Amino acid sequence: MSVTRRQILARSGAVGAGIAFTGSVEQLFAGSSAAAHVGGTAGYGPLVPDPAGILDLPRGFRYRILSREGQAMRSGQGPVPSCHDGMAAFPGRPGHVWLVRNHENRPTSPHRVPAISGITYDPEAKGGCTTLEVSSEGAVRTERVAIAGTAVNCAGGPTPWNTWLTCEENEDKAGTNGYTKDHGFVFEVDPVRPERSGAVPLTAMGRFQHEAVAIDPRDGVVYETEDAFEKPFGLFYRFLPNKPKGGPGSLRAGGRLEALRVPGVPDLAVVQAPGTSFDGVEWVPVPDPLAKQTPIRLQDFGRGGITHAQKLEGCYWGGDRVYFVASFARKSEGSLADHFGQVWSYEPGRRRLTLVIAFGPDTDVDTLGESPDNIALAPQGGLMVCEDGGGAQYVYGVTRDRKVYPMARNRQNTGTDAEPEWGEFAGVTFSPDGRTMFVNVYSPGTTFAVTGPWRRR
Repeated sequence: MSVTRRQILARSGAVGAGIAFTGSVEQLFAGSSAAAHVGGTAGYGPLVPDPAGILDLPRGFRYRILSREGQAMRSGQGPVPSCHDGMAAFPGRPGHVWLVRNHENRPTSPHRVPAISGITYDPEAKGGCTTLEVSSEGAVRTERVAIAGTAVNCAGGPTPWNTWLTCEENEDKAGTNGYTKDHGFVFEVDPVRPERSGAVPLTAMGRFQHEAVAIDPRDGVVYETEDAFEKPFGLFYRFLPNKPKGGPGSLRAGGRLEALRVPGVPDLAVVQAPGTSFDGVEWVPVPDPLAKQTPIRLQDFGRGGITHAQKLEGCYWGGDRVYFVASFARKSEGSLADHFGQVWSYEPGRRRLTLVIAFGPDTDVDTLGESPDNIALAPQGGLMVCEDGGGAQYVYGVTRDRKVYPMARNRQNTGTDAEPEWGEFAGVTFSPDGRTMFVNVYSPGTTFAVTGPWRRR
């Protein structure tokens, strides 16, 4: 039986050593200091087994459970909804943080986002967002519904004006699965006063299986990923808003939606070598952003077609470029090539697309991992990555000198002793002061605040 990365990470003697991986990661840390090293090794040392069997962390780090699905929300609006997913942290009162948390609820999810007057889109849809106000002591002061009546809210992204864009990973039309309205949209959420944003779909940004978004703060262009589940797979989009200076509600003014075309590359999976770049990539207008008759990925983009990719996931802005994640690609499912995860960057100033990192597989201990999902830049330097593969579930860090180290392990076994199962991590984000890492476990839905000796250089 081959030794896997997960087995190595589980061995306390090897955890702190760090594992190298392929790819040029320096550009991911532009303007950021190197991650901390403990005793000359990457990271913060081995994970210490949690006596409570909930969350393993390195020595000196502590966690607090802020919220769990099924518990009563402090607002009295009902139980905490299920399926904790994408999340972001925003500044609040001095020392306070506002968290906006997605709930990727489907019709069968046990705890829906309660339908609240004024902030509900489709009363028959169970997804949405909740918002939490966390004090400087780590106590939850407020927990309430921020938007309801949306479907399968997977990820999203923050705006430069401190609101959250929540994305529906669903494109069901009214009359399907009991829904009364069309789905597949982006919605803006005000974390402090949700009633300001209401529940208005940003229709010009397209109707498709949205995953995540990132905004170029210089010109307001919004980049969007699509996680389509069947061939032909999703596209990478950009939305050019009519009000590029932004501000709350500005995206309602509409704009132009375009999709990425890399000439000669019908599927990003065929690109395997990190560092491979394509200059002069093209942006093609989407014929029907509302997908009234045909899903966007199936529409006619004219001569040259369009470029697809399986499992487009996380998306974030850093420095002068946008980064986006392809979690995996499998020929057996229709992709033109196999891979275990990729991070791409697009530089608008050069119209240049670059494969930055190639992941996995898990059986190769010299590579980073497999099935990356949510990724966040850590203020103390480096990346935090939520791995969404099989088996044990980790949040791990990546240093700028290409070392990976474990930051957290989910110990909540939702299976049996003979066949254990662990819910994936999602929504990793940091408080504005960089002192707290917030992260979700998808199932059972749990939101954690992690504090400790975050080193800075």
